Amino acid sequence: MSASPTDPWSAVDALSPVDGRYRASTAPLRALLSEGGLIRERIRVEAQWLLHLCSALPSLPGAQLAPAVRERARLLASAPEASAAAAVKAIEARINHDVKAVEYYVREQLAAAGAGAATLELVHFGCTSEDINNLSYARLLQAARTALRAVLDTRTRELTELAHRFADTAMPARTHGQAASPTTLGKELANFAARLARAQRRWAAVSILGKWNGAVGNFNAHAAALPAVDWPAMAQSFVTSLSLEYNPWTTQIEPHDWIAEYCDAVAAANVVFIDLCRDLWGYISLGYLRQRAVSGEVGSSTMPHKVNPIDFENAEGNCGIANALLRHFSDKLPVSRWQRDLTDSTVLRNLGVAFGHTLIAWEAAGRGLTKIEADPERMSADLNASWEVLGEAVQTMLRAAGVPGGYERLKEFTRGRAIDAAMFGAFIDSLPLGPADKNRLRTLTPMLYTGLAAQLARRI
Repeated sequence: MSASPTDPWSAVDALSPVDGRYRASTAPLRALLSEGGLIRERIRVEAQWLLHLCSALPSLPGAQLAPAVRERARLLASAPEASAAAAVKAIEARINHDVKAVEYYVREQLAAAGAGAATLELVHFGCTSEDINNLSYARLLQAARTALRAVLDTRTRELTELAHRFADTAMPARTHGQAASPTTLGKELANFAARLARAQRRWAAVSILGKWNGAVGNFNAHAAALPAVDWPAMAQSFVTSLSLEYNPWTTQIEPHDWIAEYCDAVAAANVVFIDLCRDLWGYISLGYLRQRAVSGEVGSSTMPHKVNPIDFENAEGNCGIANALLRHFSDKLPVSRWQRDLTDSTVLRNLGVAFGHTLIAWEAAGRGLTKIEADPERMSADLNASWEVLGEAVQTMLRAAGVPGGYERLKEFTRGRAIDAAMFGAFIDSLPLGPADKNRLRTLTPMLYTGLAAQLARRI
């Protein structure tokens, strides 16, 4: 793959498949969780703080912004230029500090628009790097949640549609891998739709917090420079203006508890996807599900007949990688030595990797869902070969009729034996039940013994 003028490196040279093999799949997250995305968000926060400060304290020297300077600040706060990230990286290469480089870039931009020295001194006023960083990451994760929840919504909706479509499609259930009371394919898919919806609600409920209180969280410099200002109120108004929840109790860093909750919630959704993919893989293996062959695709380098469940395998693998990182974030990020250490900084830079693998997984699962089709004949054959599963119904009816030892009767009749329709009918005739109960049992077949599965599937 040759490099283009706008993309000077080849994806085949990427160390991570997130930016290599799966580069196209992760494109929706690149503007948010890449280095460039973080730099642009830092610029927005720096500029937004300047505007907020000047509006709240107009008597400060330099707070009366000239129209051109105000307009440039507004542009920086909303849509930094595409070249901004590269310009900041050039400054960083010179001074070796990523956030200070953003401050210098904003000052340069405002100076070019005509800002005076007093105005330029208000850029980064009262800030520590973590004031900029925590709000930048918060806003980026907020945007990433919006983008990823749309994908999760789509998967949940697809599963719901399949649940309705296959609500009446009877299939053997398998507890401990053995034949069990029948269910329907739709009901099993409804279970996963319900679980993903619940995971979605849990994730949406995570509050996204931000702090703005200086080097160790006490407004030390703020109070020294301008003691008459209500700095906690000022900080709260600024943080909430960014659509974040204000956290007044921090050290130099916002303690990242909410990021841990956020990552745990995504990991929980990924666990549901892993379970879904393994179940569907198993149903494909049993022949209960067929996969639609895609013209031109190859399933094996040597076995041309194969249509492999690669999408579900891909999803399972990527969910596993994502969760390894997400669980590490949850364990590590809330832990910081005393008022600050830098171990969180390098870890936070991998958020995009974890959510990239999550997006790859969810999209792969979606491709897999579009290819599956039920094979009712295959499922019916297994059901008709498993009349012993009706033992649950018979022993429960015996209990309801007050017949003692119903469970033991059925255990002796069914356990470890293959039962067919004739054997089942003969056994019913031998039971101490009235004609009505016997007739009801005689109408049972494994195909019909699905309880309320169809109703439950349609209700999702």
